[in-house]
Amino acid sequence: MVDTEPKGGREFTGRHMLIITVGFFAVVIAVNLFMAFKAVGTFSGLEVKNGYIASQQFDDNRAAQLGLGWTAIAGLEGPEYLRLDLTDPEGKFVATEDIASITANIGRPTERDEDQDLNFERAAQGYYLAPITPLNPGKWYVRLDAIAADGTLFQQRLQLYISEQ
Repeated sequence: MVDTEPKGGREFTGRHMLIITVGFFAVVIAVNLFMAFKAVGTFSGLEVKNGYIASQQFDDNRAAQLGLGWTAIAGLEGPEYLRLDLTDPEGKFVATEDIASITANIGRPTERDEDQDLNFERAAQGYYLAPITPLNPGKWYVRLDAIAADGTLFQQRLQLYISEQ
């Protein structure tokens, strides 16, 4: 004779399926919200405060910057200094009297945790040096704002790649 009685346990009902489904989607939504808040907390995604205003001035600023003819190159000078070469159209270092100010920072492309503000000092040879905390391997951006003596803004975003040693 065959035993048709159910063996132990409780019957799986529609209520059980509903609890499992709701629980699954609750976990997925909670993880998505956590990841979204962590992403926005490390990098807001904003490059400028008002994109419309910046777009209206872009062409004029670009033409003025190109009129300077300056070229910027950044690199490491040992592990504790960042070197900035700012040259004119002839390839010579831009004269001190032609630069009103230089402000810059270095940081990762997608987060702000490791950003460092740079304080450049002109070396006798004509380039600029800024002390830095040694950089971890990976991709880095130097965001440079230099103002010429005539008030023209010179902006560059220079890439550095630090290899693992």
